[in-house]
Amino acid sequence: MFGGFGIYRDDVMFALVADDVLYLKADAESMREFESRGLGRFAYDKGGTVVTMSFYEAPVEIYDDPDDAGLWARRAFGAALRAKSRNRRARSGKR
Repeated sequence: MFGGFGIYRDDVMFALVADDVLYLKADAESMREFESRGLGRFAYDKGGTVVTMSFYEAPVEIYDDPDDAGLWARRAFGAALRAKSRNRRARSGKR
């Protein structure tokens, strides 16, 4: 799909790696954390069309701080769970 690979927990993709860059799942609740740090959004070319996904570059400090890495991973997993829940409700016609 995007030439990278996904990182899953409990069958839920919460991160991806593409071109040696780690991206974390974000949503309306968490994207401001990424954007306020100037972290880029994941995008790829699909037949001449740029497709963006709701994943943002991971902050570089998480590579040196396991506690910070855990915080960001939990934040990304939470966003992925919320997206999964919204998708499930949308398919069932419930709000």
